[in-house]
Amino acid sequence: MTKSIEKMSFEEALAELEEIVNKIDTGQESLADAVASFEKGVALKKHCEKMLKEAKLKIEKVTITAENKIEFTEVEV
Repeated sequence: MTKSIEKMSFEEALAELEEIVNKIDTGQESLADAVASFEKGVALKKHCEKMLKEAKLKIEKVTITAENKIEFTEVEV
């Protein structure tokens, strides 16, 4: 059973997207299969972009307090 795209990690989705691109580039699929792969590739790309955007929105601000302690604060950008 294939894992749904929404449940894939970024690394899993990217690896599958790379496989699809390689198959299409090398002509290893029929036209119908290439079109289906392309459609899945678009969905994988959107999933990866969403995960990257979410990760980019969460960064940590590092500050040093007056007592010379380091504090990490999550910052929404």
